[in-house]
Amino acid sequence: MGPTDVAAPCDGRAGPTGSDTIENPDRRAVIGCCVAAAMVGVAPTALAAGEDDPDRSLKPKKGDLLVYLEGDREGQVVKADDIKVGDPSFMAWPYDPVKKIPRDGSRLNLALLVRVDPAKIGEDDAQYAANGIVAFAATCTHQQCPVAEWLSELQLFQCPCHQSRFDPKQGAKVVGGPAPRPLPKLPLTVADGAVQVAGPFVGRVGGMQPGTG
Repeated sequence: MGPTDVAAPCDGRAGPTGSDTIENPDRRAVIGCCVAAAMVGVAPTALAAGEDDPDRSLKPKKGDLLVYLEGDREGQVVKADDIKVGDPSFMAWPYDPVKKIPRDGSRLNLALLVRVDPAKIGEDDAQYAANGIVAFAATCTHQQCPVAEWLSELQLFQCPCHQSRFDPKQGAKVVGGPAPRPLPKLPLTVADGAVQVAGPFVGRVGGMQPGTG
């Protein structure tokens, strides 16, 4: 990764309390503000083979698969049947199925996925979903922190840095916090049971320029 792939520092604020339940507190402690470090740490391991392949830094494109960033399935292809409505969100790398390499050369390639009730997805956004599975850029549009929290009761993504919230049922529309725009969508389809990228990110991935907010 180059120097431009270093995440903006998080300010360490405590997350919401009460009904705004964060799915899996341990996950927040491990991946919350420190997930950028995890992303930096994942790449060297993944890069052991073909580390100089420039395709690792290419943006997601049609036909790519997705592989889990972390957890018990780390590095495995994301299967549609493994994602249930009500499960927490998770992050995944696009994966070139021909070269068999993840596109982990830039943290801006990281995708954020969750499955929601298809009937609740906005009409304009349904075209980007696959059987209720939706995906977005995992980088907050505020100051580029990873959007690492899932508010299970509200069914919202939340950035742990400044508590920007995004509604996956409305195209990751901003519903709280300082983020200036939605998370870019990643169109999906399902092929042979695997979740597959159906096109590039819709919109610019990344946050505001330093000093602009």
